[in-house]
Amino acid sequence: MASQDWFDKDFYAVLGVPQDADADAIKKAYRKAARKYHPDKNPGDKAAEEKFKDVSEAHQVLSDPEERQQYDAIRQMARGGARFSAGGPGGPGGGGGFEDVFSSMFGGGGGSRVRFTTSGGGARPGGSPNFEDILSGLFQQNGGYGAPGYGSQGRAGQGYDGQGYGYGGDPFGGYGAPQGPRKGQDIEARTTISFHDSVVGTTATLQSPTGERVTTRIPAGVKDGQKIRLRGKGYAGDPGAEAGDLYLVVTVTPDTVFGRDGDNLTVDLPVSFAEAALGATVPVPTVDGGQVKVKIAPGTPSGRVLRVKGRGVQRKGAPGDLLAKVHVVVPQHLSDAERSAVEVLAAQEAGQDPRAELLARAAAAHRG
Repeated sequence: MASQDWFDKDFYAVLGVPQDADADAIKKAYRKAARKYHPDKNPGDKAAEEKFKDVSEAHQVLSDPEERQQYDAIRQMARGGARFSAGGPGGPGGGGGFEDVFSSMFGGGGGSRVRFTTSGGGARPGGSPNFEDILSGLFQQNGGYGAPGYGSQGRAGQGYDGQGYGYGGDPFGGYGAPQGPRKGQDIEARTTISFHDSVVGTTATLQSPTGERVTTRIPAGVKDGQKIRLRGKGYAGDPGAEAGDLYLVVTVTPDTVFGRDGDNLTVDLPVSFAEAALGATVPVPTVDGGQVKVKIAPGTPSGRVLRVKGRGVQRKGAPGDLLAKVHVVVPQHLSDAERSAVEVLAAQEAGQDPRAELLARAAAAHRG
C-alpha cells in the first residue's frame, strides 16, 4: 500500500502516538479511537465517519511492520524536501527534484537515472504525476517491492475488539501492482451467538457500513472466533471492478452444561454410588432441551465416557456424538442406616487394596 497522500498524512498524529510507539501502544490507541468514532456510536455524523476511516487507515499502515517501514521512509523523504520536478536534473533553482532522491536511493551514485515528468501516460488530469505509476516503475526496475507476491491482494479487515466493523485490504494496490480498476475495500463485522445456535446453525442479520442489510446463514458447527466470508458485501470498487468482501467474525458464548470436542458435545454425568455399583438407566440432557436415556453398567467407574450417537453438532450427513462422562457422587451426609450399610461393605472388602497395583508400579519405576 502506498499513496502520494503519505506525504501529507501524519498517521502517528491521527492515532495520537509518538513516532517510536511500539505495536501495543498503536493497537491500544487505535481501539480507543475506533470506539469513539465508530459509525454505530455516531449515526449520521459524517465527520466522525471520516475520522473513523482515518484512524483505520493509520492503524492498517502502522500495524504492519513492512508498510510502517515504507511509510517512515517516504515521510522522511518528505521532510528532506523531496518533490516532483517537471524539468531536467537541475530543475528550477538548481536543486535536485523528486527523481534525484529516488535515483540516489535505488539507482546508486553513478548508475542510471530515473526521470519523471508531468507529461505522458503517467500523468493525471491537471499535469500531476501518478504517484503509484512512479513507484511501480521505480521498484520494479530496482527489484524491490514490485516483486511477485507483494501486490494488490487484499487482506481481511484488521477490526478491533468490540461490536462493529474494521477496515482492511490494500486500497492502493501495493508497489508494482498493475494499474486499473481496483477491487473494493474489505470490511469486518462481528456477531455473537449462543452455544446452542453454534451447534444447530442459525442466521444473522446486520447492517453493513454501506447501509445494506445483510442476512447470512451461520452453519452448524461454527466455532468461537471463526470468520465467515460474504463475497461482494464490502465496499464498492472502482467502476468495472468487483466489490470487496465482508468477513463476519462469530463469537460463541460458553454454555453452563455442555462443552465441545470437535463435532462432539461433552457433558458431565453425575451418578450415585449405588447406580455405579449396581447398574442403572439414567437420563442425560441434550442440547435441544430434551433428554436421552443411557445405561450405566454395573461396576461403572468414575471417569468412564458413555457415547450417545448423533446428538452432537448437527452437520449434514455426519452429525457428531454426545459424550457423557460419568462422575460418581460420594454422599456428604449419611444416615445411621446408610452408615451401617457402608460399614458392612467395608468389612467385606477387608484385605482388598485398590492402590496396590499403583504403588507397585511406582516402586518398580523408582528402582529402574
